[in-house]
Amino acid sequence: MSDCIFCKIVDGEIPANKVMEDEEFIAFHDIHPKAKVHVLVIPKKHIPTFMDIQEEDVALLGRLHLFIQKVTKELNMDEKGFRVINNCKDHGGQEVYHLHYHILGGEKLAF
Repeated sequence: MSDCIFCKIVDGEIPANKVMEDEEFIAFHDIHPKAKVHVLVIPKKHIPTFMDIQEEDVALLGRLHLFIQKVTKELNMDEKGFRVINNCKDHGGQEVYHLHYHILGGEKLAF
């Protein structure tokens, strides 16, 4: 069993306030939001960091971008805009070692 908190969310062991889910990805609200809307998007496949992406993951990550588009439309952020962030490893501020993207928006971002 993995100690990865995001894998536990994928497996349903830990609840999350989900925005959207399909066969490959989950989007859920961050428990420590940094903006009016702060959603995390993760692949269900465990990839520890941005630097662990392999050639075999390229199509998956292309679909991830399309999934992010659907999530932002669902949250009515597609017209005014939003920010997508990936933190990679310790110096990049990554806290959970499962590839994830932060979607920030719902307001004009000052940072």
